[in-house]
Amino acid sequence: MPAVTVSDITVLPRITQPDPAIAHERPVKSVTSAPSGYEGEGFPVRRAFAGVDLRDLDPFIHMDQMGEVEYAPGEPKGTPWHPHRGFETVTYMLDGIMEHQDSNGGGGVISNGDTQWMTAGSGLLHIETPPEHLVLSGGLFHGIQLWVNLPKIQKWAAPRYQDIRGGDAALLSTQDGGALIRVIAGSVAGHEGPGSTHTPITLVHATVSPGAELVLPWQPDYNALVYVLAGQGTVGAERRPFRKGQLAVFGPGDTIRTQAGTTQPQAEPNLDVLIIGGRPIREPIAMAGPFVMNTRAEVVQAFEDFQAGKLGSIPAVHGAPTELRSTD
Repeated sequence: MPAVTVSDITVLPRITQPDPAIAHERPVKSVTSAPSGYEGEGFPVRRAFAGVDLRDLDPFIHMDQMGEVEYAPGEPKGTPWHPHRGFETVTYMLDGIMEHQDSNGGGGVISNGDTQWMTAGSGLLHIETPPEHLVLSGGLFHGIQLWVNLPKIQKWAAPRYQDIRGGDAALLSTQDGGALIRVIAGSVAGHEGPGSTHTPITLVHATVSPGAELVLPWQPDYNALVYVLAGQGTVGAERRPFRKGQLAVFGPGDTIRTQAGTTQPQAEPNLDVLIIGGRPIREPIAMAGPFVMNTRAEVVQAFEDFQAGKLGSIPAVHGAPTELRSTD
């Protein structure tokens, strides 16, 4: 799991551990296991938020851990062209390469710690697929796709695309150097990530060495979720065990805690976690497939607009016709 690493963690800015005398540590509300499924043209995913109440996730809606899978030549798969409206998609690549293209002119290639941040807003079409050379060669594929809701007032915002290089993330460490913290969006202890968000959120990828502990100050008006990308450890002051493919949901407070187990699986030497939180929107949610709106009527309108071609058109590629299919 390369993402972004450093040769000398001791040179990074260090996060001061919150004072336990005044910090209000968040309790763990639940730990759930992500079921496996398939997305797009058939690539394997873990549904990270399955079984979790949307009120605990708000402003997040959906998250897939894509892979981790080693493709043989000819096997890599992506998604066909499909529409979105009313939210943002965040694709964070850990291993492998993914190309993005959308009907608003956005697009790019991400790999090993890069992030594609697409604000669908009022609506657009997009496609995510491995590049042709990766399809031919095969290789490792592992990433995350997160859906971030937009408040009603911003669901009709103009579509926007951000290409965030892994090296642009704010890199931090704990006082003892036991954890590498990558701030992709939002703020941790005054250190800002490069991602620009409509909905106030924080997105962090942390690598915690065996036996080390990560205690982060966390904005009290945000929710707090920790998903295990690899390895095993404990979460919260109560030290509840959790492992790869599990999501911990925290209760109220201003500090969150995770600890890596002293022993780790042979293929996963560290505990890698995705830490996310945001200010809840607390608005009605009506969603179906690729549309996340406030009412059923708005979802029906989104489908009608899509079918009428109002969400954009597929850019021509070498003059070849492209078939459009609706997908989740």
